[in-house]
Amino acid sequence: MTRKKVLITGGAGFIGGNFVQYMINKSPSYDIFNLDLLTYAGDLTKHRDIESKKNYHFVKADIADRDIIISLFENEKFDYVVHFAAESHVDRSITDPGVFVKTNVLGTQVLLDAAKLVGVTKFVHVSTDEVYGELDFDPTTFFTEDTPLQPNSPYSASKASSDLLVRAYHETYGLPVNITRCSNNYGPYHFPEKLIPLTISRVLNNQKVPIYGDGKNIRDWLHVLDHCAAIDLVMHEGVNGEVYNIGGHNERTNLEVVKTIINTLGKSEDLIKFVKDRLGHDKRYAIDSTKLEKLGWKPTFTFETGIAQTIQWYLDNKEWWEQIISGKYQGYFEKQYNV
Repeated sequence: MTRKKVLITGGAGFIGGNFVQYMINKSPSYDIFNLDLLTYAGDLTKHRDIESKKNYHFVKADIADRDIIISLFENEKFDYVVHFAAESHVDRSITDPGVFVKTNVLGTQVLLDAAKLVGVTKFVHVSTDEVYGELDFDPTTFFTEDTPLQPNSPYSASKASSDLLVRAYHETYGLPVNITRCSNNYGPYHFPEKLIPLTISRVLNNQKVPIYGDGKNIRDWLHVLDHCAAIDLVMHEGVNGEVYNIGGHNERTNLEVVKTIINTLGKSEDLIKFVKDRLGHDKRYAIDSTKLEKLGWKPTFTFETGIAQTIQWYLDNKEWWEQIISGKYQGYFEKQYNV
C-alpha cells in the first residue's frame, strides 16, 4: 500500500511546527514533509527529537519560488497540503506590507497551482479570524463562516486575499480545498513577539510588559494542540470547498491575560506598561465553532489549564526562548514596543 504524503508549509513556525510533531506522532504511516524558508521566526530546534525519523523530511524553500515548488510537487506527488506558511505579525505588516503580500498572497497562489497540477486529495488553507475584521464588545456576537470579510490590517488583508484565491481555485478548477479560520493561538514554541510569550519572557526577566492602549481589546484564545486536532479532522473529514472556524471559547482582554501570567509567576503588576495603541487595533475577536463541532471537534483546554501548561513550558525551556531574544533580536522588542 502506497504511503500518503503530507506537505506542511511553515513547519518550522509556531502552529505549523506543532502540527508537524502532532502528525509525526499520530500518523506514523504518513510521510510528513516540512517546507519552510527559515525566516526570522522559523526554528528547527523544536524538531530535534523527530528529525531522525524515517517519515520526517525537511525542505528549505520559499513558497513564492514557482520553479522550486512546482518541481517539488512533481517529484513527490503530495496527497495532502496543509498550508500554514505566512508572515503573521500585525505590527510588522504595518511597517512593511509588501513582504506580507508576497508571501501570503503570491506564495499561496504558487502552492495552489502546484496542487492543481498534481491533483492533491485535499488542500487545507490555514487562515485567521482577523479576516472578518472586528466585533464590538457585545458578548452575544460571534464570527461565523458567513461573516463578511472586512480585514483591517495589511496582515489580515493579505490573508483574506489568499482565502479568496483558495476559494476561487475550488470554484474554477474543482480543487478540493478547505479553509480554516482560527482565533489567537498560544502554547509551546511560540515566537516571543506575540502577547503571551512576550509577557512570559519579560516577566521572568523582571522587565516591563507593554500593553497597547487600555488593554481592553478582547481575543478568543485557542491552545495550539486543540488547533492541531481540528486541522487534522478537517483534512480528513472536511467537506470540499467549506470554511471551518476554530475557536477556543476562551475570551479574555489583553490586560486579563497579562495579569494572569504575572500573578501565576508571583510578580508585581507594576511591570505593566501601557503604550500607544496599535494602528487599526481591532476591538474584539470571538469565534463560533458550531460547524466544526458538528464535524466532531471540541477544544480540550480551558484557558486556565492551557496558560498554566504554557507558562510551565517556558519555565522548562528557558534556554530556547532566551536564545531567540538575545543575539540578533537584542533590543528589537524594546524598540518595537517602546519599553
